[in-house]
Amino acid sequence: MSAKRKVRSSILVVALGFLVEALSACVSTPPPAPEQMSRTQVETAPADLQLLCANAVAKASGVDSAKILPVSSSKIDSKTYQVELDAGGNKTSCLVDTDGAVKSVEPV
Repeated sequence: MSAKRKVRSSILVVALGFLVEALSACVSTPPPAPEQMSRTQVETAPADLQLLCANAVAKASGVDSAKILPVSSSKIDSKTYQVELDAGGNKTSCLVDTDGAVKSVEPV
């Protein structure tokens, strides 16, 4: 094999290597499965329990219930949820159980 042919073969091999690398960069990887994502799952209070808390805050604070909005909620234990509410600009925390009994309403 002549020297000129060896150089051409080497150039072709290098060019093919770059082409393969460029094409592999175009292939996207699938997103991770939901169970592999780093976010933690928080169980939020059902809507009816959030509404019970909003009504309890309205009674306790004297604020119109239409101006009370649940901001966040989370499960404290197997029977209790904590609901954070905005009562006309005042932050309030409410504990409610799964039976619908409001355990406490406190300003935050």
